[in-house]
Amino acid sequence: ADDRLWQLVEALDALPRGIAMHPCGVLLSDATLLDRTPVVPTSGEGFAMSQFDKDDVEEMGLLKLDVLGVRMQSAMAHAVAEIGRAAGRRIDLDDPAQVPPGDRATYDLIRSTETLGCFQIESPGQRDLIGRLQPATFHDLVVDISLFRPGPVAADMVRPFIDARHGRKPVRYPHPDLEEPLRETYGVVVFHEQVIEVLRIMTGCARDEADEQRRALSDPELQGRVRAWFARCAEHRGYPPEVIARTWEIVEAFGSYGFCKAHAVAFAVPTYQSAWLKAHHPAAFYAGLLTHDPGMYPKRLLLADARRRGVPVLPLDVNRSAVAHRIELVSGAVGSRGVWGLRLALSDVHGMSEAEARRIEDGQPYHSLQDLWQRARPSRPVAERLARVGALDAFGANRRDLLLYLAELHHHGRQASGGQLTLPAAALDGAGTGPAGRAAPADLVEPVGLPDLSEVERLSAELGVLGMDTSRHLMADHREFLAELGALPARRLRDARHGETVLVAGAKAATQTPPIRSGRRVIFTTLDDSTGLVDCAFFDDSHAACAHTVFHSWLLLVRGTVQRRGPRSLSVVGAAAWNLAELAELRREGGLEAVVARLAEEPAHPATPGPGGGSGGRDGQEAGTAGAPARTIRLETGYELHPWADLQPPGERAATGRKLWHSSPGSAG
Repeated sequence: ADDRLWQLVEALDALPRGIAMHPCGVLLSDATLLDRTPVVPTSGEGFAMSQFDKDDVEEMGLLKLDVLGVRMQSAMAHAVAEIGRAAGRRIDLDDPAQVPPGDRATYDLIRSTETLGCFQIESPGQRDLIGRLQPATFHDLVVDISLFRPGPVAADMVRPFIDARHGRKPVRYPHPDLEEPLRETYGVVVFHEQVIEVLRIMTGCARDEADEQRRALSDPELQGRVRAWFARCAEHRGYPPEVIARTWEIVEAFGSYGFCKAHAVAFAVPTYQSAWLKAHHPAAFYAGLLTHDPGMYPKRLLLADARRRGVPVLPLDVNRSAVAHRIELVSGAVGSRGVWGLRLALSDVHGMSEAEARRIEDGQPYHSLQDLWQRARPSRPVAERLARVGALDAFGANRRDLLLYLAELHHHGRQASGGQLTLPAAALDGAGTGPAGRAAPADLVEPVGLPDLSEVERLSAELGVLGMDTSRHLMADHREFLAELGALPARRLRDARHGETVLVAGAKAATQTPPIRSGRRVIFTTLDDSTGLVDCAFFDDSHAACAHTVFHSWLLLVRGTVQRRGPRSLSVVGAAAWNLAELAELRREGGLEAVVARLAEEPAHPATPGPGGGSGGRDGQEAGTAGAPARTIRLETGYELHPWADLQPPGERAATGRKLWHSSPGSAG
């Protein structure tokens, strides 16, 4: 019965359940387009959407362009605008005189793998790849972006490329005739254009026919025809059978999933420009990222990265913050090598509407709490959130006193009769504003004597209101405890030996359960400990002990083995994981000895066979019902996906909510 159930479920899985709009497909035609395609309005935008899919469109002879909306362009435009506004310097990122193509500081940054926020090269997989590849030129960036694609990975082209690039293995070509198109990539097929050239050279056809044959590789029904054509033509031109077989393996694995070189070049331009901004104008770079949020990581991680790069994080302030994130001179003079800080934005306050944020910015400066209340007219919940995160500190008193005054202002406003106006405080006492929009002494709120918010309450307010730990990194509270345990900070992990057993800790920044060659279920987790990032991998033999904790906790302590793939490329293969918050509570209640005893315990829930033949999670139910048949979902790339990769063990989610870390599509984390 169980077997039949899973058969029915798998038959239903991945069936279309609704109409979805192509994220960037645009049809071009004359005014008669609507006469030749059925359309349906999209929800929300109301655009006319063709009911033909991409294959139908091609058969109809219509022209379709994929017009990508890249938020990184908006982020970089905001950064450039901030530099112009605050420093008076106009920067054109497309001008090679201002942004030189071979800038040393930019490539040093890229090779360091400190590329959070940089277009295309910030994910754990890409940071691993650039750590191994070590790009030094623009062409290297183009190759890097092209290698990080399903085709080259499925064809196992990444390792041979890295080995040949660094001289660890000689460059080999499938045949000497293919040296010309493959020389720039050390004999490895990386680009679509190279596939076209390989087909042209070995079959003698024209380039347009070679491209048609390359495209046909994506259709399983046509692959056999293409293979027969290739073998016949290549044999006719005198190529040995073993050369034909080897070349076909490469072409078949790569042909339909690679990257067009021109496309990769277009991607590499914003990659380089974003890295240049991070290297030379970090505060503006982070202002753009936080305003337009183009990447995969939560904003709190970008803020931690800004601190590591020496960018002062300036708190929210109703007299200084704008709707968007800004840069502000902290020390030095404009035009000199002054220190620029990042001023947090009003738009990040939970529940604040754009209209409220705009009113606050337009009314600056405010010389009293009452002035803000009357002119900006924030709702009471928004005003209280502003007080809790320190945006009203300029008005005197502590944050709990300010909350009390806000309650009184709200109560007074409700009691006022219709049409009655209250004169501003400045009109009553003649007081004005202090320097730089600060409240003058006469306008300050009188302290009531309530105890201020504690450091823990302040941090909790920042995470709840802004989704970011703005005043300090949340892991700072655990630094002494982790030192007692002997946990290795991320910055010192770089020096760890391959195979060394280590303890690492941090706030979960991302989880992924992607398809891999074997079809096994692997949980990839990135931890942030304030000194850097730690990439962890949990294979299925560790899931019984680790999966529940990894998915349901935010702060993690992990014991695992260092796996090095290069000087700047390493990860920790996890064998055990604990909820760091629970361990910290145990440390307070029972002392360090109790924590050490907990770490020495065997997992309370022993491994139980789970679906797909891997280990089950907690209670043996990490990914379904124990004893279900071992199956995997085979993807067109040649990779296999565990059929329950997107499920997590039963239990309560971490109390923080999911916005504080990234979870990739298909990952339960």
